[in-house]
Amino acid sequence: MLSFSENQLIGTIPKEIGSLRNLTVLSLAANNLNGNIPSTLGEIKSLQRLYLGGNTFHGSIPIEICLLSNLGDLYAEQNKLSGSIPSCIENLRGLQVIKLHHNKLTFIPSSLWNLETLRLLDLSFNSLGGSLDPNIRPSRVLEIVDLSWNQISGSIPRVIGSFQSLTSLNLSRNLFSGPIPNTMGNLITLDFLDLSHNNLSGQIPKSLEALSHIQYMNFSCNKLAGEIPNERPFMKLTSRSFMENEALCGNPILKVPPWARNSSKKSMIKINLRYILPVIALMLIFSIGVYVVKRVHANNVESQNLIDLYATTEHRMISYLELLRATSDFCETNLLGVGSYGSVYKGVLSDGTIVAVKVLNLQLEGAFRSFDVECKVLRTTRHRNLVGVITTCSNPQLRALVLQYMSNGSLEMWLYSHNSCLNLLQRIGIMIDVALALEYLHYGQLEPVVHCDLKPSNVLLDEDMVAHVADFGIAKILAENKTAIQTRTLSTIGYIAPEYGSEGRVSTNGDIYSYGMMLLEAFTRKKPTDEMFSAEINLRQWVSASLPNKITEIVDGGLLRMQNGSDMVTSQSTLLAILELGLECTSDIPVERSDIKKVLVKLNKIKKQLLHIQSI
Repeated sequence: MLSFSENQLIGTIPKEIGSLRNLTVLSLAANNLNGNIPSTLGEIKSLQRLYLGGNTFHGSIPIEICLLSNLGDLYAEQNKLSGSIPSCIENLRGLQVIKLHHNKLTFIPSSLWNLETLRLLDLSFNSLGGSLDPNIRPSRVLEIVDLSWNQISGSIPRVIGSFQSLTSLNLSRNLFSGPIPNTMGNLITLDFLDLSHNNLSGQIPKSLEALSHIQYMNFSCNKLAGEIPNERPFMKLTSRSFMENEALCGNPILKVPPWARNSSKKSMIKINLRYILPVIALMLIFSIGVYVVKRVHANNVESQNLIDLYATTEHRMISYLELLRATSDFCETNLLGVGSYGSVYKGVLSDGTIVAVKVLNLQLEGAFRSFDVECKVLRTTRHRNLVGVITTCSNPQLRALVLQYMSNGSLEMWLYSHNSCLNLLQRIGIMIDVALALEYLHYGQLEPVVHCDLKPSNVLLDEDMVAHVADFGIAKILAENKTAIQTRTLSTIGYIAPEYGSEGRVSTNGDIYSYGMMLLEAFTRKKPTDEMFSAEINLRQWVSASLPNKITEIVDGGLLRMQNGSDMVTSQSTLLAILELGLECTSDIPVERSDIKKVLVKLNKIKKQLLHIQSI
């Protein structure tokens, strides 16, 4: 195994890499490597896992990769790869995972569907064109297919209904036309289906009512017409799943015209009860929850609104066996991300609750200490802007934290995905949420907590786009009356305060520095580790040198494209105030940095002024 991931490597992969004939795992992910993927990789016949994601490799995928007969995982996402996926890829008989999303690939060969062991295929955010072969070979093991954000046209193959193990199918943001195949009703294991933003026509097949495990369906922004099926699972969908179609009709709660056909009064009452009774039940549950929270926290009314109800609820113990079932034996298809000490998986508990399971790699030095620290922090901190812990699982083989699942991913994902659509107010709101979390950590309890690793990937967004700070694995709890401690930390390069590296001094001021870097990054869309920065100039210096006259040259162009006219002037003044605040937070001298309470006051003032101007 050879792993150099997240090491800020630059340059190209040397051709001599092919001489490592006995290598089984090669990980060069999340660096600044560029150039072509060398064809000599095909000489490493023993290679089983290849991780090249998060670099800037360009050119085509070399056909020599088809010589890696033992390859099981192929990760080359978030690069600049172009051209076609090699048609010889069908020769990789053991291939289970293909992640090539966020590239510039243009064609999917029909032979790709001949991979009998493939479980996960993610080709989203490319430039894939053409149509899908109507006679593609059905798979018995393929679980996840994501072809979203491409330019694939033609009809959706009817054979898709024969993919017996499919749990997630995302074909959104393409050019698919024609009807939705009624064979999709055979996908009984499906829990996610997104067909939005295409040119699909005809009716939504009633056969889809058979999808008993479905959790999410989206048919919006197509040319669909006719009646929306009204049996499960359609009963739990909202109007967002059907908006911007041609002539859909159904229950008025979905904001479409009522059913065209006549129905008896009895059947209408029955249908209405299906919607009314669950609403009444939810209202009762909510009322009981509010009552319990008020009783428990009657002595602390001021902080009551900051308590996360989810985190205060009593949860049953979760066994190791249930975690295995929830995550399909910690299957890589459920992998959400990898951190310093372990991996995070998506899981579904036996009661249907979707969770994030953080599993520590016990082989790493410091893993047990990281687990103990995170348990201590999460056990004693509860706030609506911190990721809530549900429970823990600990035995000689495993240390795991069961956490709230955040359905909208991380701030980093939203900033750097090709479809980034966070507007000015949303970014300000997210940074206010993060500041609220920091204020609570620093001042909301007897012993201040220093996060130590604040960065966009540790800011997670829930379904309402509310931000939650995560990953307290290297957090430090300052004893009473202490303002700083000397320690060894593993903070991320680019966000780490200067005094951490030079003196090993960890304090709340270090978190302010990291927060300031995030503030600059969120509005310039430039990472502190971007290749444009060097020892001579960093992100802070670049921003400082550009203010105030060159602000339009450094802020995220997407923000400016959303504005026009007087809105542009307003946006520039708002952005100037935000970036100046970011500079205040990132002073090299810790005592000169803004306090998080002052940061909150300034950000709320900026937000209030922006809202006032926009309302005029």
